Amino acid sequence: MLKSYYIFGGEYLSKPNQNQQQEYRRVRTPKKGEIPGVVEQIMGHGKLKVRCADGNIRMTRIPGKMKKRIWIREGDVILVKPWDFQADEKADVIWRYTKTESNWLERKGYLKM
Repeated sequence: MLKSYYIFGGEYLSKPNQNQQQEYRRVRTPKKGEIPGVVEQIMGHGKLKVRCADGNIRMTRIPGKMKKRIWIREGDVILVKPWDFQADEKADVIWRYTKTESNWLERKGYLKM
């Protein structure tokens, strides 16, 4: 009988069993100086327009180390860190939440839109 394999990052991994336990991951909560927000518009060249939880709409950029690793779409919940200058207008993206994590954030009161 042949086994099927998944290719992940150049390595061959065996197919996960259906009987495996569900993996739990801790949700990254916003720390001091970080603000959650929802992506409103993708501007291109790694720039996004984000409606932040504090009420401001900021132009954010995706840093180079995140650009090719994660994909951000309109409606995604992300975590941004405002710049030291122009803090009300510009910020950097530091995290993208999954749908499950964003639901948890909303239930716990971190995401007030």
